Amino acid sequence: MAGKKCTSCNKIVTNDRFATNFPCPECGKETIVRCGKCRRTSAKYPCSECEFIGP
Repeated sequence: MAGKKCTSCNKIVTNDRFATNFPCPECGKETIVRCGKCRRTSAKYPCSECEFIGP
């Protein structure tokens, strides 16, 4: 995940072993990137394509 930023907090997740990425659960068009901290705290994330807000 080199150079990718967390969708919630904009932290670069290159060396975050708990980071993940996945397609938007609503539209599947946007790739959502989550750092380990935002995953643990269930921070909300927006999809820029369909305006879905997760988790």
